[in-house]
Amino acid sequence: MVGSQPLRDWRDDYRRQQQMSGKGTFVPLSFAPGEAFQFDWSEDWAIIDGVRTKLQVAHFKLSYSRAFFVRAYLLQTHEMLFDAHNHAFRVLGGVPRRGIYDNMRTAVDKVGRGKERNVNTRFLTMVSHYLFEAEFCNPAAGWEKGQVEKNVQDARHRLWQPTPQADTLDALNQWLERRCKALWQDIPHGVDPGSVADAWADEVERLMAMGRPFDGFVEYGKRVSPTCLVHFERNRYSVPASFANRPVSLRVYPDRFLVVAEGQILCEHRRIIDRSHDGPGHTVYDWRHYLAVVQRKPGALRNGAPFLDLPEAFQQLQRHLLRTAGGDREMVEILALVLHHDEDAVLTAVAMALEAGVPTKTHILNLLHRLIDAKPITTPPVTAPQALRLVSEPMANVERYDALRRENRHAS
Repeated sequence: MVGSQPLRDWRDDYRRQQQMSGKGTFVPLSFAPGEAFQFDWSEDWAIIDGVRTKLQVAHFKLSYSRAFFVRAYLLQTHEMLFDAHNHAFRVLGGVPRRGIYDNMRTAVDKVGRGKERNVNTRFLTMVSHYLFEAEFCNPAAGWEKGQVEKNVQDARHRLWQPTPQADTLDALNQWLERRCKALWQDIPHGVDPGSVADAWADEVERLMAMGRPFDGFVEYGKRVSPTCLVHFERNRYSVPASFANRPVSLRVYPDRFLVVAEGQILCEHRRIIDRSHDGPGHTVYDWRHYLAVVQRKPGALRNGAPFLDLPEAFQQLQRHLLRTAGGDREMVEILALVLHHDEDAVLTAVAMALEAGVPTKTHILNLLHRLIDAKPITTPPVTAPQALRLVSEPMANVERYDALRRENRHAS
């Protein structure tokens, strides 16, 4: 074909230019102490309490000293991201002036043209709290944060091979923190003489002070069910009965959440994260939340699901009282004492009443008030002086009353 050779020559020349100046060719970057850090997520595995678990791992790396920090979570969500920043700035000794991220969904709601980004409002709040500038890479341009990208790969054989084992996720994160600091000492900096730890010692003085940690919760609006439960992540958690059928807010943290309404914290629950969708989810009761209900309906105490896990002393008392008439109401009144007194003190009073064989509300109240007032529970023995001791004890003689009656008859 006429002209085919010039076309092939142009194509070959274009390919050579692309190989020299396009993909695969980079400019080395240099950072001043305290100037920037880089962040990225990765997925890795660990054995938690005997179960092989997939983890979402947050990676931080200071761009000058190359000191790094790693923390693992079960989910890659906003509250996990905020918690990771709190721990990273604590371990790294301060806050750099700039943070370099990719376009992760926990920070960017929408990617626009060029550098235009619709950044998540809650993420911007965290950035404003720590006073650093967030910078986002171009799409599919991982080399713009190549240090932390390399750190993800290096961590695979430094931290995750062989697969680490721990009893809890918190224990694993404590081990990861210690291991990262130990590796700073062992890894050479690569550019400056000395180790990563030596470079970090120079950089930490240039970091901004961290201040107080960011309160990194994510808030959700919920409505409490008639059974005093709120639903979150396929699980159900109890709420004080006075807020049944009313709206509340959940302030969610990585390992817990608060139930808030009318400007006050109603209760707190440990967060259950179960990524399996096979079962129906978990239901977490706090029996104290249902006391207002059983005070009106004491009969519900006998088979009420929230009361199946009462403390052992309360369970023993319940088994005794429910065998008597009116025992359910008396049991409710004793349980309600925890609304006004320290629960440990109430449990101690109940245990003492059971041990004494007098498990009644009156006796428990008496013991409780003695405990609260710091009065002795048992009466100390009284030793009478010798002069007051009886030589012969008086004997009961009812005939004396007959004699008195006769004397009264004569007197009349």
